[in-house]
Amino acid sequence: MSLLNGKTVVVSGVGAGLGHQVAAAVVRDGGNAVLGARTEANLAKSAAELDPEGARTAYRATDITDEGQCEALAALARERFGGIDGVVHVAAWDSYFGGLEDADFATWQSVIDVNLLGSLRMTRACLPALKEGGGSVVFIGTQSAVAAPSQVRQAAYAASKGALTSAMYSLARELGPARIRVNTVLPGWMWGPPVQAYVQFAAQTGGVPETDVLKRLTERMALPELATDGDVADAAVFLTSDRARSITGQSLLVNAGELMR
Repeated sequence: MSLLNGKTVVVSGVGAGLGHQVAAAVVRDGGNAVLGARTEANLAKSAAELDPEGARTAYRATDITDEGQCEALAALARERFGGIDGVVHVAAWDSYFGGLEDADFATWQSVIDVNLLGSLRMTRACLPALKEGGGSVVFIGTQSAVAAPSQVRQAAYAASKGALTSAMYSLARELGPARIRVNTVLPGWMWGPPVQAYVQFAAQTGGVPETDVLKRLTERMALPELATDGDVADAAVFLTSDRARSITGQSLLVNAGELMR
């Protein structure tokens, strides 16, 4: 039996990186993937790659700061596949850098609106369908929410994702009676398009080979290589499956052992 076996999973934030990998894992493991992101061209590209015949995927351009668009994506899942069994929240604003002294709090508010409130909007839009038969909500957090990174400063991103992880505990209690599980995957350095771009940038600005930059990252890991987008996607899809039926209110670090808790 496939891990998801016909289950329908809504995936927000589908682009070239983790969102695409989550959707790919859903389809690979026997599920239907309903894709959302702001850019329709990215959605169309992912869907065509994953499911050329269009039998197991559907997509709609979705900005998770807009409640109506969240509701429309949830409605699409019900219309196409009859319900919703899981939601994986990949959509995030992770490109704002800096700490407290140089903070633009208006931008912080926007980061929070996407990363915290946007994920909660999308979850609430899916609740009526999830309550029909139970299901799973998986937030993608960040290791930065529990341990300050040494290579980059992303205080707003870390704070917003930390708040989302804290909200997870309350949601797990609130939604548990409806047999809805709520968990978080916390990636560390994750090999995929964003980290590849960082390695290239750091190598160019530092005048060193990319292998040197990568070595500086991997030498902190217990395992001798970075986790990948695919590794994080596999953890998220496991949490949406019935094999995780008794797991709720938990945070799972997928970080090659850089941080152990």
